[in-house]
Amino acid sequence: MGHHLSLSLVCFAGSTVGLVEGQKTWCIAKPSASNEILAQNLDYACSQVSCAVIQKGGPCYYPDSPVSRAAVAMNLYYAYSGRHPWNCYFNNSALVVQSDPSYGSCTYY
Repeated sequence: MGHHLSLSLVCFAGSTVGLVEGQKTWCIAKPSASNEILAQNLDYACSQVSCAVIQKGGPCYYPDSPVSRAAVAMNLYYAYSGRHPWNCYFNNSALVVQSDPSYGSCTYY
């Protein structure tokens, strides 16, 4: 059993260890990620899924910051792709969280 646990720690770098199967999770941008990396993540995620919710007038437009916009887009991609830990890697600039990051009229799915 210890062998499997250490393998999980290596594969997921601690970001998903301790999650219970079936537990709802979300993918967000690491606050420490650079604006350049966040822009790359935003471009990639929005090339795969619709990012209309973060466009001007959308429910997730505000706050209009790189980390907020990227987090919404990254989570859309993560949810669309099946919520697998590897869908929230983004070159180690993302985190899987267990607390719903939704705010105001912006719902994270």
